[in-house]
Amino acid sequence: MTSLPDPNLRPVTIGIDVAKATLDVAIGQRMHTLGFANDVDGIEALLAILAQHPVALIVLEATGGLEMGAASALQAAGYAVAVINPRQARDFARAMGQLAKTDRIDARILAQLGEVIERHPEREKFVKPLPTAEQQTLAALVSRRRQLITMVGAERNRLALAHAQTRRSVETIIKTLTDELRRVDDDISGHVRTHFSDLSALLRSVKGVGTATIATLIAEVPELGRLSRREISALIGVAPLNRDSGAMRGKRTIFGGRGSVRRVLYMAALVAARFNPAIKNFYDRLVAAGKPKKVALVACMRKLLTILNAMIKLGEPWNASLHEPDLKNA
Repeated sequence: MTSLPDPNLRPVTIGIDVAKATLDVAIGQRMHTLGFANDVDGIEALLAILAQHPVALIVLEATGGLEMGAASALQAAGYAVAVINPRQARDFARAMGQLAKTDRIDARILAQLGEVIERHPEREKFVKPLPTAEQQTLAALVSRRRQLITMVGAERNRLALAHAQTRRSVETIIKTLTDELRRVDDDISGHVRTHFSDLSALLRSVKGVGTATIATLIAEVPELGRLSRREISALIGVAPLNRDSGAMRGKRTIFGGRGSVRRVLYMAALVAARFNPAIKNFYDRLVAAGKPKKVALVACMRKLLTILNAMIKLGEPWNASLHEPDLKNA
């Protein structure tokens, strides 16, 4: 294993390309690259190497959870860690003229991106606390629930066209998946009750916000309550973005963000637009003003999200009298 650059250099940025079995690490301006196993021993070896040199920032890509072991250990050791969207890293690589792609090249690109983030005036947007162990467990359960729902839907579609000879097989699979879905739902409810009872009670005080929405928000939006209303809307992907150039004023659209969170917010907004008087009045007012129903519903999603964000920030349950002025001015 190679050693680090001269310890007398200024603090360096580190890029780590994460694979299932390995960590490729690029270090500093000279982009020294090292390889480690993506396991407890490998991460300990990485920490021992990093301890020899001042580190400004460590950048990893989100890799379906494969990055969490290393990222959590690095943050626990006191390092500033940024876990970024792979699309951001790829766009940065193209902007730098780097079209080739290998694990070592990716690690170097992440280290270079780290230098940009380190000088960014809003660095804190990238360097955020990682989910706790309890949030990671809940995220795994929520993800499994989504998988089971998708599989049940696929089998029900097959059932509609199933041959008489295979119908019983499809029905058996549907029952098995449905039973497992109930078990996972029970696990989610128990985990939320044990570890997030106060936060759950706060979120549940809003009519329209149910168990699935609560579990998804706690598991997949650890930033909730820490960001401004504009920042949280942009993070989830419910903030309308400009498409302007010169004299041309493009249509405002939403895109990007966290799709799984948007989906549960959509269902919550559907319910709230019917049964939550404040959100219903907001929705009706937008439709009466000529807004398409889908646009009005997206506005309700955004409003619901920003209200939940404010409630968590203040530690206060839903209070219609507090949120009515906010809804009227939206």
